[in-house]
Parts: sequence; C-alpha cells; structure tokens
Amino acid sequence: MIRIAYYNVENLDLKKGYELVSDKRKEKIDFYRFDKDKRLSCGAYLLLQKMLNEEGVTKPEFKTGKYGKAYICNYEDIYFNVSHSGKMVCCAISDREVGADVEYNDPAIDLDIAKNYFYNSEYENIMKSDNPSNEFFRYWVLKESYMKYTGLGFNLDLDSFEIIIDDDIKLKNGEDIKFNLFDVGDYKLASAGHFKTKKLEKYDKLY
Repeated sequence: MIRIAYYNVENLDLKKGYELVSDKRKEKIDFYRFDKDKRLSCGAYLLLQKMLNEEGVTKPEFKTGKYGKAYICNYEDIYFNVSHSGKMVCCAISDREVGADVEYNDPAIDLDIAKNYFYNSEYENIMKSDNPSNEFFRYWVLKESYMKYTGLGFNLDLDSFEIIIDDDIKLKNGEDIKFNLFDVGDYKLASAGHFKTKKLEKYDKLY
C-alpha cells in the first residue's frame, strides 16, 4: 500500500493550524522567522496527521533514526515521509519503508550541481534534453526520494547510485525499488519505496 498527497500552504490559516499541532511541532514552527517557513512546517505536520487519521493511526508516537529520519514507534507496518518546497508540502505513507520529495522546478537552477554531484550519464541526459532544468528536477526528486527511503538522506552521496529514467524508472544497481514521479504545476514530486501508483491525492483542507 502507498498513498501520496500534496497540499498548497497558501490555503493554510496559520493561526488555526498552529492550534491543531503537537507541542513539539509548535516549538519547531516557532523556530522559524518567516511566515512562509512556519506555514510549510505546520502544513507538513497537518497533512501527515490527516493521512494517518484516515488510516486509523490516531495517536502516533514519533522517534528519529540515526540520520534524522522520523518514524512511528507505536504502530506496526506504517511508514511515512514528508517534504516541502516553496508553497507545497507532500506526504507519502505506506505499509513498507518509503521516501518522498517535492521541489519547485526553478528554471534558473545551476546545472553544475548535476555536473559535480550526479552520475555522468544523468548529467548528460539533463544537458541533451529539450528542457534541462525540468530534466534536472526529475532526477533530483527521484534521487532525494531514494536517499530519504534509505534513511541516510544526504549521508548517501548523490553520485553513489544511478537513476534510469525510461518507460519505467529504476536504479541501475538492480535494487528493486519502485519510483513514482508526478508534475504538480511548477513542482516535481517523487516517491521511492515498494509500490507503484498513478494516483496523487490533492488536499484542499487539512482541518
């Protein structure tokens, strides 16, 4: 099972949303200086909370792994990952390990990032595409979703694994990871895990 959803935090009433999150999340929200960052932090938590409630997970207890990935310790077979960028938050939940990433498709991105940190074949595919920045972010969200899936995050080097984008998206090393890739307006969204889906859920309200 996998569910993937997103929410535009422009729709979030921050004052109302703030009252609905845990005390620990309030501390996190308070840490940020700007409203846009507060909205992202609040929106990511509320989206996760809503999706978990819909799956019958009503009182999750969160812990953090060695490299910073959060997990639920008091329910079996429920995994999640959240991400945010710009005005968008996303969340993936599954009954097996999962990673997710969303990124604003910035046409001004410095493509030397791919040259210096991606596999050579990935960089070459980006540069020969009709829209290099668009292709860059396809690779970026796929790679980061996998890094988050492993629990290592950026402790796993970007050039230590190669993504093949074809009719099917896969890792060149043969590991059986299922990727999902979506366009959401000016954003790219991806997940890595054990299930394929063509369904991407949109939430207009979180409370």
